[in-house]
Amino acid sequence: MSRSVITVIGKDRIGIVYDVSKLLAENQLNILNISQQLMGEFFTMIILVDTTKCPKTRQEMLDIFAQESQHLALDIRMQNEDLFNAMHRI
Repeated sequence: MSRSVITVIGKDRIGIVYDVSKLLAENQLNILNISQQLMGEFFTMIILVDTTKCPKTRQEMLDIFAQESQHLALDIRMQNEDLFNAMHRI
């Protein structure tokens, strides 16, 4: 199984979870775990996904997330799980 961590940050509004989960489903990224929180007027979400069935390359997905970030007024980023863990190790 290949896993990635997706982070989402943006001004809170109705439909963020829907918009992001729809984008993941369209690209066959399976949500394994999800955490979300409001920080004042900002919405934050961290999603662990299984990328095994995704038909697109990592770079294609990064490009899609960059485009959708602008369209949805969100910051959507994807990192390999191992890289994410290494960066956040104390």
